[in-house]
Amino acid sequence: MISWPNLVSQLFNGLALGALLALISSGLTIIYGTLGVLNLAHGAMFMIGGYAGFVTYQYTESFVLAVIAGSLFVMLLGVAMERVIIRHFYHRPHEDQLLVTFGLGICFVELVRLIFSSQSQIVPPPPLFQGITNLGFMFYPTYRLAVVGIVAVALGALFLVLYRTRLGMIVRAGIEDSVMVDSLGINVYRVFMVVFGIGAAAAGFAGIVNAPVVSLTPGIGDDILVQTFVVVVIGGVGSFPGAILGGLIAGEIISVTSMFNPGYAYVMLFAAMTLVLVVRPHGLLGVQGRE
Repeated sequence: MISWPNLVSQLFNGLALGALLALISSGLTIIYGTLGVLNLAHGAMFMIGGYAGFVTYQYTESFVLAVIAGSLFVMLLGVAMERVIIRHFYHRPHEDQLLVTFGLGICFVELVRLIFSSQSQIVPPPPLFQGITNLGFMFYPTYRLAVVGIVAVALGALFLVLYRTRLGMIVRAGIEDSVMVDSLGINVYRVFMVVFGIGAAAAGFAGIVNAPVVSLTPGIGDDILVQTFVVVVIGGVGSFPGAILGGLIAGEIISVTSMFNPGYAYVMLFAAMTLVLVVRPHGLLGVQGRE
């Protein structure tokens, strides 16, 4: 028998998971939507953000510094990755992009496994968000509630940067006509480098924010990568609002299904994705005509 407190608790769990998936997926869909690159190393970047934050926390015991360091480290990694490798694949077939980013993801995971071993690592939540909160009708972990707020602020900041700043305007113009933007004296490929770094930073930020919820292991990004791609397909490839909507839907599907039978969580997630593709081939908020 499912009690109402258990159901509500699972809905809150789904909201926290959905918020994280929305943030990770927004980074992935920004990179694909602006640069046309399917980045299969995105899950590894999520994992590296967690480990970079973990190392910082070991030395500083500051969760805030851990979040900053995890995000910045993955951003710099993304920029270096774009400059050294990805830029040579902008005009190559998607199959080449998939293979090279998949290979990079494997290299990142094995490098982390070599340094930290496969043993799980734990990052405690900040003192302000430790313990449980009385919501009146149930008690709930305070940090999971905080995750929703933290991710909402991060998504808002990401939206403002990409849709309310000159950088965002240049990026959107570059997508439509990179030659025209280049002729105006703007190095559109330098802008693309920044966009790749921002998308990577979103994954790194989510990785360290998620660290107090689930223990860190080198393979933690594998499942997240699969879920993230499903979220992007449900919401619409290249759609920032679609990534948020898809993330929340996926989070609730996984959480509620796990309450009845965890083994069917992925089945229901992929069933939902299939249903969306049948009804709306471009996703719930996808742009019709995008390949």
